[in-house]
Amino acid sequence: MEPLPDLNSLSDSDLRDLIAKLVEEENEVSYRRRILHGKIDILKAELQARLQRQVGEEGQSPLYEIDVDKLADILSARAAPPNPAD
Repeated sequence: MEPLPDLNSLSDSDLRDLIAKLVEEENEVSYRRRILHGKIDILKAELQARLQRQVGEEGQSPLYEIDVDKLADILSARAAPPNPAD
C-alpha cells in the first residue's frame, strides 16, 4: 500500500484524479471480494451436501467422533489446546 502524496503539493485536478483512481481501485477490490465470497459459499454448500450424503449412506454424522466436552473446555479456555504430538 503506497502512502498518500503530500496533499499540499497537489492541485485540485490532481486531487480529483487521485480520488477517482482510488475509487476505481476500491471498486475492483470490492468486485473481487464478492467473487471470492461467492466461490466460498458454493464450496461450503458442496461440502455440506457431501456431509449430508455421508450421513445418509453411513447412518451417522462424520463428526460423531468429536469429543464435544473437550471441545467446549478448549473453547472456554478451561483446558489447554490438544498437543498434536500426544
